[in-house]
Amino acid sequence: MRTSSDNAIEAIQLAKSFGSTLALDGVSFTVPRGSVFGVIGPNGAGKTTIMRALLDLIRLTSGRATLLGTDSRNAGPELRRRIGFLPGELNLKGRVTGRRLLRHYANISGPVRSGRVDELAERFGLDLDRTVRTLSKGNKQKLGIVQAFMHQPDLLVLDEPTSGLDPLMQQEFLALVSEARAAGQTVFLSSHVVSEIQQAADEVAILRDGRIITVAGVEALRDTAIRHLRLSATDLTSADLEGRLANLAGMDELDCRPTETGAEATAVFSGAITPFVQAIATLSLIDLVIEEPDLEEAVLRLYSAPEARS
Repeated sequence: MRTSSDNAIEAIQLAKSFGSTLALDGVSFTVPRGSVFGVIGPNGAGKTTIMRALLDLIRLTSGRATLLGTDSRNAGPELRRRIGFLPGELNLKGRVTGRRLLRHYANISGPVRSGRVDELAERFGLDLDRTVRTLSKGNKQKLGIVQAFMHQPDLLVLDEPTSGLDPLMQQEFLALVSEARAAGQTVFLSSHVVSEIQQAADEVAILRDGRIITVAGVEALRDTAIRHLRLSATDLTSADLEGRLANLAGMDELDCRPTETGAEATAVFSGAITPFVQAIATLSLIDLVIEEPDLEEAVLRLYSAPEARS
């Protein structure tokens, strides 16, 4: 059984209002230590508000949160040194070089292992001797990533971390996240890119209009994600084949047709795969094609589904 000491983040009924606008509406979740937890949702869903509230950059209207066992409202320098933060709106300006700016952040965040900054900069192809104001958006984002990771914090809070990065650098970032998890660090990241969360996270919260629709493991989401399937079998009628498949949970748009030797079916399937395999186990299959689960399509369905409110 998981205890509170096993969690890097505990968020309990977080609520935040900006005037008459309710940005967070009773958001609760926990993030186990040494895991990668993703929050995904469209722009305006509340992802950035959650992160800023966790770090006490904005005060909650109600609810409470703990980070690494400490109430976020009591987050002093000691706790902040154990956290790496990459904001979604990274505003880096000035005539200083990237190297000098990182030296300034190191004085705030605590010790950085010798050579660590150069190692990270080399991985991302970042020239630390250029002035910050001459850097492109992508290179500024790389500088922000180096800043967040360089002191190897216990907890990383990353808001849209791959914004502005090309696909190669996105993969490098995901490798860095995997290494952090292997080292026992906890990563809490937000994104509106489903594939990014799918590759990086152990668990994911799907957020809409300031409320969490669901929290699930990525594999659990994959099990219920959308699959397009097609199969052909011999020695049965299309009615028999429909009888095998029609009552399976998540079987939609089922179309069964006769063939010269039996029957064939196409469908959109969002159910667990094991009952499907059991249903077709005794068929004499000629052809079976099951597309890779489309997690993005499943998430978009959750976004558009009517929301149940208590």
